[in-house]
Amino acid sequence: MLQVEGLYLRRGDQPVLHGIDLQLLPGQVVGVLGPNGAGKSSLLSVLCGELQPDRGHVTLQGRALRDWPGQARAQRLAVLPQVASLGFAFRVDEVVAMGRLPHATGQRQDAQIVEAALQAADALHLLDRSYLALSGGERQRVHLARVLAQLWPGQEGATLLLDEPTSMLDPLHQHTTLDAVRRFADQGAAVLVILHDLNLAARYCDRILLLEQGRCHAFSTPQAVLTPAALKAVYGIDVLVQAHPERGHPLIIAR
Repeated sequence: MLQVEGLYLRRGDQPVLHGIDLQLLPGQVVGVLGPNGAGKSSLLSVLCGELQPDRGHVTLQGRALRDWPGQARAQRLAVLPQVASLGFAFRVDEVVAMGRLPHATGQRQDAQIVEAALQAADALHLLDRSYLALSGGERQRVHLARVLAQLWPGQEGATLLLDEPTSMLDPLHQHTTLDAVRRFADQGAAVLVILHDLNLAARYCDRILLLEQGRCHAFSTPQAVLTPAALKAVYGIDVLVQAHPERGHPLIIAR
């Protein structure tokens, strides 16, 4: 479990996060929503240890995040940043195998995990391709496979942080990506995913943190958070919210 208590963060003279409390629990997908500049990526940077908060505590499995040795932390916590790129002509399987570096599970098992992670990310057909020959969306799916491989198979004790993993993807692969994330959580992993698409968040997330200017506007189920009043207050948009006719989750329609 990854937990944040009383998180405050400043960048220069500008406060960017104010009093954030958050728990990432095994088996749950937590979506983070908010307009540009709301503090979403800053929150992820604190959660992975890239930024140190000015106040507050971040703990991983009850232990301060900063106290975890690098390799031990990497065995439990994986991060997919908004922009992930490589400048060398690695094969796709080599890129995904980088996720196994914190482990000592052996070449044969690692190869099986790489194949399974690529299958989960709908990228197995890219196995022998050069990374540099891929499109932006294909690269994004390969990096998803890399962080899945790092924590494979996603059981309790694993925490996955994703910053806009669907930003370069077509509608089909937006759903296949988030379905893979959902199934990873169903194995016991705790997942946080930053999204911009309200309907994708409503479908795949168990809980949603709605940020407004660095503060928590709401943190609850999609049904409780994705209301016309909340979306008007945070995004300034007028929407209709109806139950999805088949799945029952909120369906957001712009007026």
